[in-house]
Amino acid sequence: MTHIDAGAELDPVHPVPLPAPKRAPGLSAAEVAERVARGEVNDVPVRSSRSMGEIVRANVFTRFNAIIGVLWLIMLSVAPFQDSLFGYVIIANTGIGIIQEWRAKKTLDSLAVIGEAKPTVRRDGVAGEVSTSEIVLDDVIEIGPGDKIVVDGSCVEADGLEIDESLLTGEADPVVKHAGDEVMSGSFVVAGGGAFTATKVGREAYAAQLAEEASRFTLVHSELRSGISTILKYVTWMMIPTAIGLVISQLVVKQHGFKDSIARTVGGIVPMVPEGLVLLTSVAFAIGVIRLGRKQCLVQELPAIEGLARIDTVCLDKTGTLTEGGMDVTELRPIQGADETYIRKALGALGESDPRPNASLQAIINSYPDSEDWRCTESLPFSSARKYSGASFSEGNGESSTWLLGAPDVLLPDGDPALAETTRLNEDGLRVLLLAKASKDLDDPKVTEGARPTALVVLEQRLRPDAADTLRYFAEQDVKAKVISGDNAVSVGAVAGKLGLSGTVVDARHLPDEQEEMAKSLDKGTVFGRVTPQQKRDMVGALQSRGHTVAMTGDGVNDVLALKDADIGVSMGSGSEATRAVAQIVLLNNSFSTLPSVVAEGRRVIGNITRVATLFLVKTVYSVLLAILVVCWRVEYPFLPRHLTLLSTLTIGIPAFFLALAPNTERARPHFVQRVMRYSIPGGVVAAVATFITYMVARHHYTGPGELDAETSAATLTLFLISMWVLAIIARPYTWWRVALVASMGLAFLVVLIVPWLQHFFALKLVGVQMPWIAVGISVVAAATLEFLWRWVDHRFPA
Repeated sequence: MTHIDAGAELDPVHPVPLPAPKRAPGLSAAEVAERVARGEVNDVPVRSSRSMGEIVRANVFTRFNAIIGVLWLIMLSVAPFQDSLFGYVIIANTGIGIIQEWRAKKTLDSLAVIGEAKPTVRRDGVAGEVSTSEIVLDDVIEIGPGDKIVVDGSCVEADGLEIDESLLTGEADPVVKHAGDEVMSGSFVVAGGGAFTATKVGREAYAAQLAEEASRFTLVHSELRSGISTILKYVTWMMIPTAIGLVISQLVVKQHGFKDSIARTVGGIVPMVPEGLVLLTSVAFAIGVIRLGRKQCLVQELPAIEGLARIDTVCLDKTGTLTEGGMDVTELRPIQGADETYIRKALGALGESDPRPNASLQAIINSYPDSEDWRCTESLPFSSARKYSGASFSEGNGESSTWLLGAPDVLLPDGDPALAETTRLNEDGLRVLLLAKASKDLDDPKVTEGARPTALVVLEQRLRPDAADTLRYFAEQDVKAKVISGDNAVSVGAVAGKLGLSGTVVDARHLPDEQEEMAKSLDKGTVFGRVTPQQKRDMVGALQSRGHTVAMTGDGVNDVLALKDADIGVSMGSGSEATRAVAQIVLLNNSFSTLPSVVAEGRRVIGNITRVATLFLVKTVYSVLLAILVVCWRVEYPFLPRHLTLLSTLTIGIPAFFLALAPNTERARPHFVQRVMRYSIPGGVVAAVATFITYMVARHHYTGPGELDAETSAATLTLFLISMWVLAIIARPYTWWRVALVASMGLAFLVVLIVPWLQHFFALKLVGVQMPWIAVGISVVAAATLEFLWRWVDHRFPA
């Protein structure tokens, strides 16, 4: 078929149209090489993760590492090596954090390359795909629906070209572009096609900022991270005055020498710092990214794992999410006695008129061959806002005709008999397009008025085999699914029904515009059809206004605005580049069934970090309170750094690492700070009071000179047993490996107590029989108190 530009002039004498303007051939290989040599290349790297230098700086240069580092240097100069062990633990933990994030970086970088869309560039008259970084100045870049404008440029060809610049200007209405118009990087094509010449590349183009921002390994809002930051802020404020009081107290009470006083002062300050909590959170997120990466799921923003686990509403675009991209024509129904042979020619010509057909038109192309004697004189590409496409033809017999193909309920007036037939077909889950012959010019705003219906094209959509199981999973997790589609509501409802999703079907054209009223309608309905792109965005906002945490899935350009505004945007890997740019999660394998894995990974991170945060903060609370009690009673601090390093390693460090990475299917719950502190405060208070009582009793029991080690050993035994009980509570519900973990930590401490050289190394030696059993008795009472408080808190302040 011969295509003629809409703007081509017709010779009044000859019936054959004059030639259209010549297509821009693009740069030659020599011109490309010349521009590369001059550095006129779009060489700004689009990073999917932090650089190695940033990872090292983020893990090493932290406020708490600075505090611990100074204390470590002090201990190295005034105390034995074993009192400086806490410094080596920090090095090990920081190293683990760097390694894990580096592994996550490698995973993300490799996945980002897989998911990167390559623009089509015309060179030497041939169109081919190149990497975004290989575009040079003056390259001619072809664009079509769903393509993102990757560099700034000037339009040289336009065929019904409409570009959405909402990501730049905030204006939702598409802008019609003509030859000579400027196109801005960061915008994307919603209808039509064309080509533009690159006028700004590299750091000069706005895309250099937008593309990097869209795919960066960012740390956006996360309740876990913000909650931990809040906790650490208050800990810092408590730590400063307590540490000052402890320093003064220990320097005044220096019966055992200056160096020993300094060592015990540092021993009181170090455990106040929950430095491992931030590190462990980063490690948990990073490992989550790696695990999901193995399932071909690209997480573009770390907290998206957490966010998807917190959602209570998921909005699903039908096409590409519940159904596969392909469709098949199952039936052609002529209307009002129309000639089927003539209709087939019209459909074949319509299919050939669009260089970038959507799924529906591609099915028509596959079923109806092109008519060689029909020539396209003007075309109107499909737009999700219009719901129809069209084209004008010069038929082989010299006649001209204009055809429209689109939604029957948009092209036909209410009450038309064809609509009743369409409704019946939609109820069976079939998609129906109307072919109508227009009596007005294609560029007439009222071209649909008076159009004569000629046939119904019946299409069947291919359901995703994994969609039903995924919807069932969300239902079991009390996550409400809302199907939002631009297709006919009845048809969408039938598809949802086949997948086991029941509920009210709503035609979005009848939804109220006011947000509160729309929110009420959304709460009642399940399936929404005939939804415009702007409505999708409004619906997400309406749901959020009612306190819902909303995830939006989609793959088409009409989903971009909603994806951008949703709490979590999920795009299919085969979707448009624009959707992948704004989504936090990209399913590169196009498998809807991957979503439950993301939810499960988020729940694992949230549930496990909540567990281990309690362990860390119990230590912080008892350290601060012990320091206050020591200051008030003006006694030596009961522990050296080596004692607390041993306790922290066995009751927090090693267990927390395993607990943070363990499977966890608990439902994500809000109010992280409150949930952690309601256990940490009573646990820390009980541990501190019981330990201090044991220490004071031991001071009166051991009255001989040089028996400070015996007093410390008794206090250490009490604190260890209480900390083990806290660990035992946190490890519930028990599995074989959790029991083995707790038991092995207890066994390790027992080994320290009975092996002579370990006794000497950690300065631990239980003297006599009476005092150790008193310490055990106090620990048992404290453990019973802890158990009672834990159960009371659960009953009094349910999560």
